[in-house]
Amino acid sequence: MHEMAPLPALFKATGPLTGRVRVPGDKSISHRALMFSALAVGSSRIVGLLEGEDVHATAAALRAMGARIARDADGVWTVDGVGVGGLLQPEVALEMGNSGTSTRLLMGLLASHGLTATFTGDASLSKRPMNRVIEPLARMGAEFTPSPGGRLPLTMRGLSPAVPIEYRLPVASAQVKSAVLLAGLNTPGITRVIEPVPTRDHSERMLQGFGAELTVEQDADGARIISIRGEAELKPQAIEVPGDPSSAGFPVVAGLIVPGSDIVVENVGLNPTRAGLYEVLRAMGADLTLQNERTVGGEPVADIRVRHSRLTGIEVPPDIAPRMIDEFPILFVAASMAKGRTVARGLEELRVKESDRLALMAHGLARLGVSVEETADSLTIEGRDGAPLGGNEVTAIAAELDHRIAMSFAIAGLVSSAGIAIDDISPVATSCPGFADMLASLAA
Repeated sequence: MHEMAPLPALFKATGPLTGRVRVPGDKSISHRALMFSALAVGSSRIVGLLEGEDVHATAAALRAMGARIARDADGVWTVDGVGVGGLLQPEVALEMGNSGTSTRLLMGLLASHGLTATFTGDASLSKRPMNRVIEPLARMGAEFTPSPGGRLPLTMRGLSPAVPIEYRLPVASAQVKSAVLLAGLNTPGITRVIEPVPTRDHSERMLQGFGAELTVEQDADGARIISIRGEAELKPQAIEVPGDPSSAGFPVVAGLIVPGSDIVVENVGLNPTRAGLYEVLRAMGADLTLQNERTVGGEPVADIRVRHSRLTGIEVPPDIAPRMIDEFPILFVAASMAKGRTVARGLEELRVKESDRLALMAHGLARLGVSVEETADSLTIEGRDGAPLGGNEVTAIAAELDHRIAMSFAIAGLVSSAGIAIDDISPVATSCPGFADMLASLAA
């Protein structure tokens, strides 16, 4: 995987957005579909896989450890798995590009295999700390030699058989939860994760679908207790990946804030653990209608019709943060166009994403004339009640290699006075290839 040349782009107002679009497949589900298929015995088929760079990094790593993964001409992916415990020693370093999900989940996968692997990543990923995954996996017996600060490049040696643990998540993180469950797949006995605050549950749903012995219970305090029995035998599956709800948030917010717009975003996965953005937008007065609701592969899916709306600022409930942690940047854009004040708290997690998203969004919105107040874990935004963003000159924004920052300010450009120039939108290919074309089709 190579560092791409910067791809600058200008986004400006185009008039009302109309028509129907479909966002790429869900990134979280795509990673897991490949990994679990690689651990099944036999051939799995995946339709709708996100073909972004992050998911390609996962596929390349699994190929390096013995799984056979191929894409047909019609876009269907076939994975011939090696079975739980059957991964082979990789001959080369596993290059993760910009994908924190690939890195953390594969670390879990390898923790209970007797393999040694080195993980490398791009400049952005190499700044992200991995200690929150290292800590529980080390308890299971894996050994780690990370770069200073628990960062990549990182070498790990798995242990087989590993030691089953009961682990209470200190911070709400689906990646940490999934890493421990993946390690538990090849660990004798029962591995448990206790989750005080629910996070996205794609791993649990999909592992059950593949035949793992996995149970989810609630304790007296309402925490979720997820138990998996190790030395599992996974059965190959046919998987249909729904559209990514995080990627869908960008055209949805565009439809809400660009006057005169009326659009439909098709085939959006609306797992309750991921749909926080849509609840918050509705609370702000968004005209959002679900159409063609259905269940695909155990996941709720619908088409979302969006019409331009006069939004009102709200206090975002802090307990909703884990269900929309990736969507806060685009919510901040919606809040900038709302009437009144929006306050979002409990956002310290945004500081350790692909970038410090809290700081970058606060700084960028302030440059566009929005009144913002940033604390260690919160952002307060005074909305402009539909008044265009920025002044009468193009505003330059540095996205710092973060795909969601780039996409958020691209949407802001659609309601700007003179346009927003983003220094580099190439990272958008990690999660939403075709993003610029999608916006252009709605403006056409």
